[in-house]
Amino acid sequence: MFELKPISPEAIPAALAKAERYRFLDEPREAESICRDILRIDAKHPVAVVTLLLAITDQFGRGSEVTLKDARAVLPHLRDEYERAYYSGVICERWAKALLARGIPGYDWFREAMVWYEKAEPLSPEGNDDAILRWNTCARIIMRHAEYRPQPDDMTVEPGFDDEVPLL
Repeated sequence: MFELKPISPEAIPAALAKAERYRFLDEPREAESICRDILRIDAKHPVAVVTLLLAITDQFGRGSEVTLKDARAVLPHLRDEYERAYYSGVICERWAKALLARGIPGYDWFREAMVWYEKAEPLSPEGNDDAILRWNTCARIIMRHAEYRPQPDDMTVEPGFDDEVPLL
């Protein structure tokens, strides 16, 4: 219906700053759109890829048309194994929180996030404890909610999505 207009390569830094600002203003659709414009010009821009993933997950549980599949489609475009594991955890954790906000128990999603964070932990750069911080957040949420108390057979969640899907 419409042919999207490309931005210039010189505009990427300012566009990225706008995308981050839109995320902070709680306008993730705008941030997602800007990131997609950046990625049309520089398909491997590492900050744009991460910002895109976060903008998509910001939309979970908001009546948006984005899905887990949309967020997972970004994973193969991340820089390395650490980022893919860490952001796989972020996707699961944010999905679980969206379910929790709707009153739906999401224990399995929190546990899967924790498995991904455990996988990311030994791969993390020195001085980067983000995976531990996120794991602890999930653990605290589970401990606060009786309906999330682990069952013995729930302790063997295996991480499992590596779909190769284009960003555009």
